[in-house]
Amino acid sequence: MSGKVATSRQSVQGQNDLERVTKAGVVFYRSETWSELRHGIFTRHGGVSQSHWNSLNVGASIGDNPEAVRENHRRMYRALEVNPDRAVSSWLAHGVTVKVVAAGSKLNGALEKADAIITNQPDRPLVMRFADCVPLLFYDPVKRAIGLAHAGWRGAVAGMAAATARALESTFGCRPADMQALIGPAISRRNYQVGDEVAARAEAYFGADAEVVTRDSANGGACLDLWRANRLDLERQGLSRIEILDICTYDNTRDFYSHRGENGKTGRFGVVISL
Repeated sequence: MSGKVATSRQSVQGQNDLERVTKAGVVFYRSETWSELRHGIFTRHGGVSQSHWNSLNVGASIGDNPEAVRENHRRMYRALEVNPDRAVSSWLAHGVTVKVVAAGSKLNGALEKADAIITNQPDRPLVMRFADCVPLLFYDPVKRAIGLAHAGWRGAVAGMAAATARALESTFGCRPADMQALIGPAISRRNYQVGDEVAARAEAYFGADAEVVTRDSANGGACLDLWRANRLDLERQGLSRIEILDICTYDNTRDFYSHRGENGKTGRFGVVISL
């Protein structure tokens, strides 16, 4: 890609390795320590979608104008200077399936059902969409492999984070000690009240003493901490270099889409990572 692209940066308060970037008209977050990667957690700014999808919506199955969604994708890829024709995504199924994109993978443009994608192929952008669920970005600088995962409550209590780490280990020989992870914006514990069944499943997976679920002493209502859940899942796999971009999507609908915070009438923000 050619041409000059206007860029501005600012550090994220309290998070030394993360920066907020404005480039080619869109706004996204990235890790300064991953300077050799093309990656971004995109806000909702800088797109062309209208109404409650305003403005950088990259979700194609929620009623937005398809051409607007395609243009938003183009703007996102242009900001990162990655090849849109090589981008790989998946149809999110709220499970723990991991899709491997290797040298011999057959890519025909059809979306497979998977909530994680891993690859060791250069110039192969991995792309997913979010609106309260947790983005999980993985990087192994030794084996030169990356991963991108989507973890809502169903994925979190079934071990999506751990499953992605194990897939990187078994497929590309990555070691947990070398892997790094970035946990992106999601709905925070204080805004994520869940029913007893969800709370029970979380406690069954993580343990009742893991403090993944907290209860209101007055009414007994349960809240689920997705950030803590996914971090704990990764730590149990042996990862120690884990960064959390602790921005609550529910509380920050000016910057991010929130399914719960906007009563389902909202878009999806994009996350991209590429070697």
